[in-house]
Amino acid sequence: MSVTYQKLTDRELDVFIEMRIAQLREEGATEDIDLRPALKDYYARHMADDTFVSWIALDNDRIIGTSGMSIVEKPPYFGCPNGKIGLLSSMFTDKAYRRQGIAKELLSRVVNEARIHGCGVVQITASDMGVLLYTSFGFIKNNNFMQYKL
Repeated sequence: MSVTYQKLTDRELDVFIEMRIAQLREEGATEDIDLRPALKDYYARHMADDTFVSWIALDNDRIIGTSGMSIVEKPPYFGCPNGKIGLLSSMFTDKAYRRQGIAKELLSRVVNEARIHGCGVVQITASDMGVLLYTSFGFIKNNNFMQYKL
């Protein structure tokens, strides 16, 4: 096995979307709509304006791991004086390739993208499976996150 890493391009987008859906299913999401069109629209728009970046891991030409980060801006606050935040998503590794350092390498690359884009912080809503990876990387768990569904 020879794992290589590259930035996501339009060529890999359909497979990336299928892996995102697999991730959501694995995390227990209820699949009551076809999310593919909305995902394709989101990624195409935000890759084009550089507010979404992703690194992928490949074994030969097969995508085996994904990462994603949306660059968002909100009013500055003490913990992030410039208000630019990297929101991680799409952190997923094919089951056959887990526990080999692939997710950690992808996380490192996407966090570096946050630095390049001038983000003050990087945030993620982690699955139970991902908490160990993120805490070992240096993320601090924050119990203040709440959500209101519209």
